Amino acid sequence: MAVPLIQAAMVGAYVVGQHLRGNRRFPLVLMLEPLFRCNLACAGCGKIDYPEPILRRRLSVAECLDAVEECGAPVVSIAGGEPLLHPEIDRIVAGITARRKFVYLCTNALLLEKRLDRFKPSPFFTWSVHLDGGREEHDRAVCQDGVFDRAVAAIRAAKARGFRVNINCTLFDGAEPAKVAAFFDEAMAAGIDAITVSPGYAYERAPDQEHFLNRRKTKELFRAVFSRGRGKGWRFAQSPLFLDFLAGNQTYHCSPWGNPTRNVFGWQRPCYLLGESYAPSFRALMEETDWDAYGTGHYEKCANCMVHSGYEPTAVDEAVRHPLKAMAAALRGPRTDGPMAPEIPLDRQRPAQEVFSRHVADALHRIEAEDAPRKRAGSRV
Repeated sequence: MAVPLIQAAMVGAYVVGQHLRGNRRFPLVLMLEPLFRCNLACAGCGKIDYPEPILRRRLSVAECLDAVEECGAPVVSIAGGEPLLHPEIDRIVAGITARRKFVYLCTNALLLEKRLDRFKPSPFFTWSVHLDGGREEHDRAVCQDGVFDRAVAAIRAAKARGFRVNINCTLFDGAEPAKVAAFFDEAMAAGIDAITVSPGYAYERAPDQEHFLNRRKTKELFRAVFSRGRGKGWRFAQSPLFLDFLAGNQTYHCSPWGNPTRNVFGWQRPCYLLGESYAPSFRALMEETDWDAYGTGHYEKCANCMVHSGYEPTAVDEAVRHPLKAMAAALRGPRTDGPMAPEIPLDRQRPAQEVFSRHVADALHRIEAEDAPRKRAGSRV
């Protein structure tokens, strides 16, 4: 348990420092996507629906480390796509941990055992393995049989090598609280270090649009799950106030700048989940984004979102501002009965805009322009 305490202390000190400098908006977790390519095609994922020329692109080691320096967040979550498909992912991780940043490498674990020798256990490094429930639930979510068993085997191998391993669990409409609770029990018994849990975000490009939760269903589901965890010692890699928010006990607004995203397109506006436009630098992202145009109550695409990448920064910020409130939430756990906190009204939200096609067309045009000199040189040989 020493590592979570050290991380909490370092992150808390960072947040206090930002407050003392008068910074209203600051990054907490850098969401780094070195590539979009994946070796799965999950029905609820909207991250891989790109033409092949874009899927072939990836950030270099230098670009990844420059993003870490530019952003300055104390935590880096490496996502994708599947990061283990990047041929230099081990160098990226080593470069970030050398900077004393906490790294969470998100993976479906299909390649984990084959890649373990490239990595070294560190207090600053954690595998975050994607598991959306038990065998039946997870294999259905990822649309491929046998993935759960391979992931569990990889978790055991990583733990045997001395690595920290979390599971990253996304819950969708139709999740059964009793089965989710049983899965958390099994995960804890298997020796995983912590759980990251979140409701699924309704990606507009996801093949399956029928199983995303609205906010009311999210709160009811998490209350039902958390009520089954009393006294069981479930460990979550999330702040107590965020878990209390999932259970409907806090009225929080999104802080999309808290988890900025860098990927092959640039710095994504406004957040990891929603690519409406892209900034050329982190400073441009922070200073030139109309943040008030996004979030629940402001934009139709954000109406049902309660995902950690937007709301965890809000909860962490409040925990630092009100430590006694955070301590009380940690001691008692999320409240699972009684009235829920008021919901954010949606009557003034602006309608959704379709921007995906334009971004893809712009990206393909840039790729064609970048590749043109190489093609011309090849034709002269």
